[in-house]
Amino acid sequence: MMKTPKLLPWYARKAGVSIERATVLWHKAVREATAETGWVGTSEYWGEAMNSFLRLLEEERDSFCAPHVTPFVRTQNRIWRLPLTAMEDMFAAFSANWQRHDGTSRKAA
Repeated sequence: MMKTPKLLPWYARKAGVSIERATVLWHKAVREATAETGWVGTSEYWGEAMNSFLRLLEEERDSFCAPHVTPFVRTQNRIWRLPLTAMEDMFAAFSANWQRHDGTSRKAA
């Protein structure tokens, strides 16, 4: 039996599938690469196997019914930080203005 990539657990975790399911998908990708290239062990073969594996993982991930909430959470985080960012900008402008006027008054004195 052919060994799996060392990063297979990482790919599986990233796609949200079990390591066992990722192993099954890897073996399927290897069979597809063998059928596609006709050779085993060449760089073209391994590239095709990895491309097939990543495609199969993405298809597996897309088959889940779990909602993708990451964009929503990022938007909420930006909205939450907006007043703080505005306050930082205001204080930076105030400080620059203060230093500009403070420097001119010292020169005049």
